[in-house]
Amino acid sequence: MAFENLSDKLQNIFKNLRGKGRLSEADVKTALKEVKMALLEADVNFKVVKNFVNTVQERAVGQDVLNSLTPGQMVIKIVNEEMIRLLGEQTVELQLKPSNEITVLMMCGLQGAGKTTTVAKLAGKLKSKGRKPLLVACDIYRPAAIEQLQINGDKQGVSVFSMGDKHKPLNIAKAAMEHAVKNGYNVVMLDTAGRLHIDEAMMEELQEIKANINVHQTILVVDAMTGQDAVNVSELFNEKLSIDGVILTKLDGDTRGGAALSIRAVTGRPILYVGMGEKLSDLEQFYPDRMASRILGMGDILTLIDKAQAEFDETKAKELEKKIKKAEFDFNDFLEQMQQMKKMGGISSLLGMLPGAGKLKDIEIDENALATTEAIIYSMTKAERSNPDILNPSRKKRIAAGAGVDISEVNALVKQLEQSRKMMKQFSGMMGKGGKHGGKFKLPFGL
Repeated sequence: MAFENLSDKLQNIFKNLRGKGRLSEADVKTALKEVKMALLEADVNFKVVKNFVNTVQERAVGQDVLNSLTPGQMVIKIVNEEMIRLLGEQTVELQLKPSNEITVLMMCGLQGAGKTTTVAKLAGKLKSKGRKPLLVACDIYRPAAIEQLQINGDKQGVSVFSMGDKHKPLNIAKAAMEHAVKNGYNVVMLDTAGRLHIDEAMMEELQEIKANINVHQTILVVDAMTGQDAVNVSELFNEKLSIDGVILTKLDGDTRGGAALSIRAVTGRPILYVGMGEKLSDLEQFYPDRMASRILGMGDILTLIDKAQAEFDETKAKELEKKIKKAEFDFNDFLEQMQQMKKMGGISSLLGMLPGAGKLKDIEIDENALATTEAIIYSMTKAERSNPDILNPSRKKRIAAGAGVDISEVNALVKQLEQSRKMMKQFSGMMGKGGKHGGKFKLPFGL
């Protein structure tokens, strides 16, 4: 997960600060020297690190901090505030024209950044907000680009406009605009060509499109895993095209994360979204305060709630609540809750959003165990899933063979369901009655 090493180092530094009853100016400077090294190792731009540390130090050595009853906490608070400022302070929305007018988004970036997939991800988000997007295949150089856009567009239920690879990108864009006007599309997304590196021909092609098409937003897609190179790419694209915002991809990967902390400061352009996985739904709006909270090991409960609510089905939840009260929930319900958790990114992803998640990093989360559980449940008949009480030894033996597991694993799962039933029955009086466990929002049981 991005920032994991940085987060661990910062938490250790802050732990030492909290342990001191009083802080001296020397204590603060020593701690900030360590913060500086941690940021540089995370591939944050050198100038950005220098300005960040100087600003924090200037605020942190004030008498109101050093004389505070909790000076360590005050320093951490200042670091958090300055990190939010570094990331952009305010969440910036994608600027769209009224729905009765056409908004043109030109999506650009280097080859391999995940641009074409990101275009489809963003189109899905816009569609869910009531927009009617049209994806335009302007990448005529990469053989699979047009097909990839069409496949992803189909998955998102979004139309794709293509003229093959024999026409100039500008002419494709012009034809797409006419098509959009005739067919009532209100967002045109130009998936332009990427290159392995920035070259003049690439920039001239993009500049030609901007000169002839009324582009409302130029969005740069950048691979966070390229570290400092991602910042350099952003700076060059901004100089040549005057970009309006950035989407960072692969922020869920094994990356040092420095790009996220540098791009806004270096380019002055906001990060709009971050890609947090390979699925077409794995695109999150960028919240500077939430990202700072993740980096500092304070968790990200708000994004966790957003994810849960996006997958939340109130009707099904009410049905499940009734079953729980009567201790009647079954393996169908168990399976559905597991799938809901997977849609939210899996257990490891969800744990990473909890405050103090760094302390849990030594706990091994076996995501494969969930797959085994699913295999066992899928090996059951409909009657067995709905009524676990009929699972006798011979049925369990058949299920174990079907799932390719030992019968002891089937027995363990059945016992787990029985224990969950008992526990939920005990707490059923606390659900849906307006108490502190009531209300509409509920996480999947088992979390």
